[in-house]
Amino acid sequence: MQTYSAKPGQIDQKWLIVDVEGKNLGRMASQIAMILMGKTKPTYTPHVDTGDYIVVVNAGKIALTGNKLKDKKYYKHTKWMGSLTATTAGEMLVKHPTHLIEFAVKGMLPKNRLGTQMLAKLKIHAGPCPEHGYSAQKAEILELK
Repeated sequence: MQTYSAKPGQIDQKWLIVDVEGKNLGRMASQIAMILMGKTKPTYTPHVDTGDYIVVVNAGKIALTGNKLKDKKYYKHTKWMGSLTATTAGEMLVKHPTHLIEFAVKGMLPKNRLGTQMLAKLKIHAGPCPEHGYSAQKAEILELK
């Protein structure tokens, strides 16, 4: 018996809507990364993008445990001298709530072209469900554990 290897044209990709209101950032991001990679499917193949599309709603209401809102820092450097800036998770949650989820999921995906392709299937919205407008894709609602 031969090992099954999925071909790019044979993959059935679904659209899933995930409401992250009150969910912990890290646990939610790891589950989303597994779905984006396709590891939850029996047809998973490491060198082919077999994952589903994910629409994340209510990103502005994500939960962080402990003192992470004031202690966790995100750094940015423009390669100019003295341009290192640090932003706390609390500031980022107010200004750009979608970036928190994007950075967390991006860190859990492969660091190659396939990982970039997987991250492109993640759509993040700070607002509630009616604003996303993915009704044409017949998206299913997914409840994370």
